Amino acid sequence: MENIFMKPESHNTFSWASLSNIEEGRGNLGSEMPILLYRLFQYTMLDVLNKGLGIEKTNDYMREAGFLAGTEFTRNVLDLSVDFDTFFASLQKAFLEFKIGILRVESFDEDTMEIVLTIAQDLDCSGLPISDETVCNYDEGFIAGSLQLYTGRTYLVREIDCWANGNRVCRFKGSVI
Repeated sequence: MENIFMKPESHNTFSWASLSNIEEGRGNLGSEMPILLYRLFQYTMLDVLNKGLGIEKTNDYMREAGFLAGTEFTRNVLDLSVDFDTFFASLQKAFLEFKIGILRVESFDEDTMEIVLTIAQDLDCSGLPISDETVCNYDEGFIAGSLQLYTGRTYLVREIDCWANGNRVCRFKGSVI
């Protein structure tokens, strides 16, 4: 097996293989870590990017990163050959298994393919102080990437409710563009 860490460019270009063998590398510590540390990484990165790029550009990059992650997660973890209900049942199961959150489909219009999803106990924001803003831009991209890979259609996904703006679930609306 090729050692991907022998190539310096592998640290700068994402591939699913670059996630490597977590069990081998963290034999004693395992694959889980506290949400606090995930958020420490996320929110310090957001702070640095916001200062350097501005909020709008940072949000665009977070969506783009989320899109890449959602696409690769879906490609490598889920079965794309199944019907809609089976796909979303497996996506819900994966969200629970990987402790991303509790995913629910609120509505889906088969004609327009518009979808409204909620994520309770969201990895990114559940428990944050109220700030009257939506903050789950990465999730917007993740959902869009997953939907696009499964349906073959380009989706625009935007968060319409968030824990950070006073709701108890994050709600996302996805529309085909």
